[in-house]
Amino acid sequence: MATTNGSDRGRLRGIARRAMTEAGLEPDFSNAAQGEAAAITAPARDPGLRDERALLWFSIDNDDSRDLDQLSVAEALPQGAVRVRLAIADVDGLVRKGSAIDGHAKANTTSVYTPAQIFPMLPEKLSTDLTSLNPDEDRQAVVIAFEVGPDGAIGSPEVYQALVRNHAKLAYPSVAAWLEGKGPLPEPAKLPGIDAQLRLQDGAAQTLRARRHEQGALDLDTIEAKAEFAGDELQALHDRRQDRAEELIEDLMVAGNGVTARFLASKKFPSLRRVVREPARWARIVELAREYGEALPADPDAPALERFLVERRKADLVRFPDLSLSIIKLLGSGEYTVERAGQAPEGHFGLAVRDYTHSTAPNRRFPDLITQRLLKAALAGGRPPYSDEEMEALAAHCTEQEDAAKKVERRVRKAAAALMLAKREGDTFNGIVTGASEKGTWVRIFDPPAEGKVVRGESGMDVGERVRVRLVDTDPERGYIDFAKA
Repeated sequence: MATTNGSDRGRLRGIARRAMTEAGLEPDFSNAAQGEAAAITAPARDPGLRDERALLWFSIDNDDSRDLDQLSVAEALPQGAVRVRLAIADVDGLVRKGSAIDGHAKANTTSVYTPAQIFPMLPEKLSTDLTSLNPDEDRQAVVIAFEVGPDGAIGSPEVYQALVRNHAKLAYPSVAAWLEGKGPLPEPAKLPGIDAQLRLQDGAAQTLRARRHEQGALDLDTIEAKAEFAGDELQALHDRRQDRAEELIEDLMVAGNGVTARFLASKKFPSLRRVVREPARWARIVELAREYGEALPADPDAPALERFLVERRKADLVRFPDLSLSIIKLLGSGEYTVERAGQAPEGHFGLAVRDYTHSTAPNRRFPDLITQRLLKAALAGGRPPYSDEEMEALAAHCTEQEDAAKKVERRVRKAAAALMLAKREGDTFNGIVTGASEKGTWVRIFDPPAEGKVVRGESGMDVGERVRVRLVDTDPERGYIDFAKA
């Protein structure tokens, strides 16, 4: 077991920085990038943009988020339709292609979020200020607008640039509590009209979600462990599940990303698509469903899988996240691909959508910044800012670096869990198998929420199986938690 010198936060910060370097990610900005950031003193401001600052835009994000990428506003239309507008931060207005700041963003391709330290894709002067859609600040944005019909169909799409203003910064937990009747209206939402906006947008999101689930979008519910510190000392790990406000934003963003992808296709522009193909381990998903007394088709079938998931959520809400995690592992990871004009889209199996790109978080993800540049070039009637060869290379690079970032985040979460478990060697825990391959077998225990490798007795274990394990060793420095079958 590793030594315990230094504060928990300090140790985890050191682990995170080493993990970044080992994964081929850059933990720090170059002197050139810092110099460019220092020279930027004001938000981007292009002349002649639509002035939509008077619309009741607001943001919903995590409590501690400072890099605000999107705002939303909606309008009720006749016959039950709703027009939704999404304002996406115009990051390209300050981060020019080929600049040193762009070079750092291109190298990492994403912000990396660890319990002890965030490694932002862009300098914080930009991502949390000058390119962030901060409250009570005028900012230019790329707006994605569309109508949501009573049946969830999306129509009347429009993409344009505008000047916007965030009138209220809201947070997921308090908005979710209010929407579910479990808490008061959040203080920032008491601005006249915000409560009606929340209801309208939530209704549109629920309609969009219902239609996607009818088409086979998977009803998954995962748990993420969040570290809680008292000063610099790690106090606890808490389960964090997606709430209704997060679903609201997710549903609107999925719709907006579809509009973006189709807009680029209509302009004969290439696009960087986010693809999740049919699962290679479908046979194991069928076997897992059979263990619950349900029969799935022999070939991948998203609607059938969704019906099974809906029934399991109803039958056992408490354990449903464990089943969700198993299904996610068996579905496999997504990747970025390039779609050219006239090419049939490969689609996203888990979301049950054919047209899907990443466009709504350009402060945090490089693929979204690439897409924003494509959109602005298409709106201007110009040529794509990236060649076909560049797009292909970027798709492969973004996939690789996003996977690397996830590994860093997972390693530091494991390091935090190992710190929490260091004094409990020999204890036994209930868990679920989350991975089983030639590389090893992994189990997630429920309390505290933590994942580790089964180093003894793993033979015969498979994804989704409930097991009891004994903690045999921890190594926070390497993010190792070792179990033996109890």
